[in-house]
Amino acid sequence: MGLFDNLKNKVNEAAKAVGTMATNKKVDVVFAKLPDTLEDFKALPQAAMATPFDTAALTVLALCFYPENRDLSLAMLNELKGPQPLSPAEQQFIRDRFMDQDYVPRSYFKGATPQNDYVPAEPYTVSVSENPYSYQNQGYAKLFLTSGGADSPREVVLRQAKDGKWYLWEQFLLPGIRKPESSNPWA
Repeated sequence: MGLFDNLKNKVNEAAKAVGTMATNKKVDVVFAKLPDTLEDFKALPQAAMATPFDTAALTVLALCFYPENRDLSLAMLNELKGPQPLSPAEQQFIRDRFMDQDYVPRSYFKGATPQNDYVPAEPYTVSVSENPYSYQNQGYAKLFLTSGGADSPREVVLRQAKDGKWYLWEQFLLPGIRKPESSNPWA
């Protein structure tokens, strides 16, 4: 028996245990048509919020409305928040993030890159993934979304309520990303 055999065995056992829990699933959530109203938003199939993946993708969609219709965007976000609506601090944070970066939410749709000024491809698709640590806390899911303008995925935390739906708990989707090429003097 070698010097590090016991250590290797422990590491291998831990990796097997984590491997059985982890699926690293990736889901493409597709929106065939974008909603025009809150009622249209609620009528989307994903609005059943049956999976945390659907709720995470709906969060992107709701944030995309903010630059054009702040009230509609906040109403959509409150729908996703369920029993705990946005706090004044959360609303202020969102407002601050949109001061000069209204393209950030669009960057989460497939095909949206700095080179095309974050114009998404159709059908509108958001890729949402999990990792081995996504479900560490019972009743919560931490999922990850990829932005066409960021080097690493951003997270959304969702919480499952008594009704079985997955509600938005926290989102970390609005940090800065690369500027669109048309507004970047260095591009």
